[in-house]
Amino acid sequence: MTPLAPLPFPETSFALVLGLLLLAPLAIAGVALINTGLGRSRSAAQSLLGSLVVISTGVIAFALVGSALAAGTSGDHVFHLAGKAWNWAGAGPLFLEGFSAAPARMQLSLLFELLSVALVALIPWGSGADRLRLPAGAVIAAILGAAVFPLVAHWTWGGGWLAQLGANFSAGGGLLDGGGAAAIHALGGVSALAVVWIAGPRKGKFPHEGLSTAMPGHNVVYVLLGCLIALVGWLAWNMAGSLLWLHAAPGGLVTTAVNTFLSAAAALVATFSVTRIRFGKPDASLCANGWLAGLVTSSACAGVVSPLAALFAGLVAGIITPLLVELFELALSIDDPSGAISVHGAAGLWGLAAAGIFAPQQGQFAAQLIGVSTLLGLMLPLVYLVLWLVNRVLALRVDPDGERLGMDLHELGGNAYPEFVVHRDESYR
Repeated sequence: MTPLAPLPFPETSFALVLGLLLLAPLAIAGVALINTGLGRSRSAAQSLLGSLVVISTGVIAFALVGSALAAGTSGDHVFHLAGKAWNWAGAGPLFLEGFSAAPARMQLSLLFELLSVALVALIPWGSGADRLRLPAGAVIAAILGAAVFPLVAHWTWGGGWLAQLGANFSAGGGLLDGGGAAAIHALGGVSALAVVWIAGPRKGKFPHEGLSTAMPGHNVVYVLLGCLIALVGWLAWNMAGSLLWLHAAPGGLVTTAVNTFLSAAAALVATFSVTRIRFGKPDASLCANGWLAGLVTSSACAGVVSPLAALFAGLVAGIITPLLVELFELALSIDDPSGAISVHGAAGLWGLAAAGIFAPQQGQFAAQLIGVSTLLGLMLPLVYLVLWLVNRVLALRVDPDGERLGMDLHELGGNAYPEFVVHRDESYR
């Protein structure tokens, strides 16, 4: 449980944050629906059931173990360097001991972190669509919830060393991450990249070097509906994060909500324009990715920048997202069905940078840049190493016959759409 600055937290603020957090799961539902729609029809049921499985295992692991590492207490693990004390891990109680007696702000912060774990776990699950096994997804979520996410959450929200950059190095107010661009989205994005590297591409995706086979999502209606559902959750998520982590006054929440909406809208318009110019017609799936990238970008900057800056940040996210999706697929042969590496990873990192560029605090960009460097230089190799070791014991990828049949039949014994004939890819014949 994370201690925050000793600011007054009246009952009205408690009710407001709690109400917002009760809406935040709509962001999780939206992402789960987007992941399912972007996958193949023969894996749809496994995708949605898997969403529930990874959410459940990640949340349980965090509640039992990870919450202690994420917590900020007087007994936190600290090392001293250059005459400064650097807080690297929490030392809270295991198994949520004493939670019911904790102060209201600490209880709300833990609820926020539980929801964050659920969203982090969904991101690599979507990237591994159509070949990532359910047991493997559960193990990945448990690792993220028990150890990986808690460390980053402590560094950013729990008074850890990234939050201390302002006091130790006069780098603005330390890393600013009100909505979880670092602790949720960028971390989920680098985890997705590690999963894709280890599991490899879907059969037939890259038949020959330099070539890529189009495997469009099976239901774009799911994808677009997921975008609308996610918007509601994101508005609540960013406002709750501003109150909890940025110590915003309730009167400033309207600006946070406006910035969130503007960032998503600008990103959608930008992606719509880019795909129309490149392909002659707008691409619905990429436009959905652009919309989501705008929301991810807002997670870092919605609570700290002006509406004009939020609009610009979303515009940039909407331009780079479809280009990165194409670059990863065609140039690097990375098969990411949900686009999570671009949407959550790259857009999350850009959001952190944008918060530093446009935030009014002196030296804030340096703090944000250190946060970005930590995620790429430390967390990406760490997550890759851990998952590589897991893959040596428990294979992440389904066997070729299971992939040929489809994840629904192979793991659940039935299709999501039993009244329709499941298409058999030419590459398997």
